[in-house]
Amino acid sequence: QFKLPLHAGPCPWGAEPAMKQKEGLPEATELTTKFEFNPRDGIDNPALSLAEDSEPEGALRVRFCFLKKEEGESFGFWLRQEVGNSGHLIRQVKPESLAYRKGLREGDRILEVNGVYVDRMEHFQVVWKIRSSGKQVLLTVLDGNAYSLAKALDRNLAQLLPHYHRPRLCCVTKNQNGFGFSVSAPEGVKGVFRVSVMKNGPAEKAGVLDGSWLLELNGTSVKNWTYSRLNKKLKQSSSPLGLLVIDAESEEFYRQHNIKITATLADGSWLPFEVRKLQMTRGPDGYGFLLKEETCGSGKKGQITREVDAGLPAEKAGMKDGDRLLGVNGESVEDLDHHGVVFKIRADSKQVTLLVIDAEGSKFFDLVGLSPLIFYDDQVALSGPHTVHGSFRPSIYRENGICTFTPCHLDTDLPWDAQPPRGGPKDFSKEEPGGLSQGF
Repeated sequence: QFKLPLHAGPCPWGAEPAMKQKEGLPEATELTTKFEFNPRDGIDNPALSLAEDSEPEGALRVRFCFLKKEEGESFGFWLRQEVGNSGHLIRQVKPESLAYRKGLREGDRILEVNGVYVDRMEHFQVVWKIRSSGKQVLLTVLDGNAYSLAKALDRNLAQLLPHYHRPRLCCVTKNQNGFGFSVSAPEGVKGVFRVSVMKNGPAEKAGVLDGSWLLELNGTSVKNWTYSRLNKKLKQSSSPLGLLVIDAESEEFYRQHNIKITATLADGSWLPFEVRKLQMTRGPDGYGFLLKEETCGSGKKGQITREVDAGLPAEKAGMKDGDRLLGVNGESVEDLDHHGVVFKIRADSKQVTLLVIDAEGSKFFDLVGLSPLIFYDDQVALSGPHTVHGSFRPSIYRENGICTFTPCHLDTDLPWDAQPPRGGPKDFSKEEPGGLSQGF
């Protein structure tokens, strides 16, 4: 049998009944150990003191601002990198905007984006992380005066941050014995599920921690699910499964700071998929692939590479038939239609850098409802091409080239003097006197 320790931390939603033995998955033994819940009320104050009460260290406080916008809404702030001011500055916080309501203020410095330390990153990398996070993002910030004080004291800003673990997003592939885990729940309580992991089984190999809490199954929150509903879903699920899990101590940290845990905050390092960067120089016969717009598993349209010609630049760079195109020259193209993507690729008649993921990876990220780019970190791909000198009209849209891949459907009738697609320019940072700016 695989049993949990008698005390494994507080329950996520603060119930205190005894554990009742439940029917688990066919491939694993049910849990019979009882555990106790130690609920703690959440707090409304998002500020967390990370230093001693004595001055000046007592002034160093970080705040957690969780922003979730609706369709068509903006976060309501600008991110600046300024000459003479270190750090990633928050500017132009709109009154009554989402950012203002959640506590973001003029002059704040961003230290973390979705739990990832960014203070030493380039401006473009931080822009990428916020944008790829989609409609919601968790920002860890320090107010401007405290940031300047910490720098003056030569403090390591990373040491000011609390110690906790991000949730894990895991891809569990079924073997002949099943998925390699079972779940248990307290009697009469919805949404509280503890995972028991079989040693050397698929779940353990996928990074699922024994005794962790289950938060999402295939991109759907289980917070309001009954045990019987979860068990039914698990038995009906095909391989692979997307599990979002977290340890008890870290769950308590998020709950105490009123932060909703979602997959956008996850550590994706256990996933078997990766975004690949393909750098290509155009040959006499073009790049040698066909780009098609197809419907993906999420129901959205995606740009898929087909008919990759052997021996030509695309194939030499590592492109595979069925790859999904995610980015062009350091910019996401997931929300662009086919014509918009073609404009991006045509920006340079001689070379292009593409971000792609294979078909299996695309299918998994569609399953869990995330962009693969949320876990992509590449310093080279997140630089130069973003910059726009003097205005919002991106220089990337200069129309002096020819089609940079061969062939391409749906766009052969586009004139080379056509205007860039609407909405494209706002994807770019703006270079101004004294620094770089990006609105969100």
